[in-house]
Amino acid sequence: MKDTVFKTKLIIREAYFKKVLPFIGKSLIKVFTGQRRVGKSYLMFQVMEHIQKIDKKANIIYINKEDFSYDSIKNAADLNSYILIRSDKKKKNYIFIDEIQEIADFEKALRSLVLKDIYDVYCTGSNAMLLSGELSSLLSGRFVEIKVYSLSYPEFLMFHKLKDSDAALDKYFRFGGFPYLIHLEQTDEVVAEYLKNILNTIVYRDIVARYNVRNTHLLEQLIKFLADNTGSLFSSNSISEFLKSQNIKISPNQIQTYTGYLTNSYLMHKVERYDVVGKRIFETGEKYYFDNLGLRNSIWGYRQTDMGKILENAVFNHLQYKSYNIKTGIYQSNEIDFVCEKDNETIYIQVALSLNSEKTIVREFGNLLKINDNYPKIVVTRDSFSGNTYKGVRHVQIRKFLME
Repeated sequence: MKDTVFKTKLIIREAYFKKVLPFIGKSLIKVFTGQRRVGKSYLMFQVMEHIQKIDKKANIIYINKEDFSYDSIKNAADLNSYILIRSDKKKKNYIFIDEIQEIADFEKALRSLVLKDIYDVYCTGSNAMLLSGELSSLLSGRFVEIKVYSLSYPEFLMFHKLKDSDAALDKYFRFGGFPYLIHLEQTDEVVAEYLKNILNTIVYRDIVARYNVRNTHLLEQLIKFLADNTGSLFSSNSISEFLKSQNIKISPNQIQTYTGYLTNSYLMHKVERYDVVGKRIFETGEKYYFDNLGLRNSIWGYRQTDMGKILENAVFNHLQYKSYNIKTGIYQSNEIDFVCEKDNETIYIQVALSLNSEKTIVREFGNLLKINDNYPKIVVTRDSFSGNTYKGVRHVQIRKFLME
């Protein structure tokens, strides 16, 4: 099939490929979810390429809902008919569908296909609600989700053929980790235009059009507010009150609805407050981080005065890439930036731009020292620190942290 003839050599993202490899050929729907342009399609292409090597008789059927050629596939019935016509009952049929959320009731077709052994199904989606509600119930136990993020810092170095350095880190912070950037001129003007186009697609296609948002000005102002206050702890009420002081009237309920749209589109991620002692989630108060720092900077600008926010967002993104479940901790009224859980283990992390005063050292390390358990505790900073630990709490410079 012409769609699977690759004109250029694919750069393999090993971490994700290893996640999907055990499920190739199995009767489970493999769903790649994540923000637009993070490389979900190319991960599918990697799988296609691998399948063509291990199964010379493979019948690959590819659908890209961003391509007008597939515009006639509008609902589950269209999708089912398209695939049945192109299927070969004597071979294994590998189905790949890009941006499947653009097909109405697609889950009904997928449920039917996955029941037949001749089909192996893969799809991508750019909406977090893709695997909720009816789909989750209809396909219970029949799908596996693989979350895809922008390039991690080591991946960024590999894609751009750079060595780890302060200059490389600054470029990563400034431009973000969209894979396609390697094909563009590395100037602020060119990259800014590319990022602006992605942002507009997410805001106006994935949010405004999908949810029929009428007051786009309010939505835009909310996005700017969250870009300016990346990593700050606040509630829907506090956001509403602040915007009201700027003559922007928006109710707390509307704030909750709009932030839900923003997280559903993967433009940003919500981090809830967690009581470290009581082991419970607080009902109010949360932080928001951008999935891609380049998009955050395209909204608010790349400013040295915001480096603390950028640093914290970069740490959050790395923890997500490493598959941690992340919350912001509260311990005896002290804030812990990140409480990270994975495989029944916990790590506590504080992020500080620098440790240039005794007061800062006592605050950042002190909050962690108050936690009375034996789980690892780390302070991550932009600058270096004399010694690797402070009273047993580990210090890690940001470049080393992102490379671990």
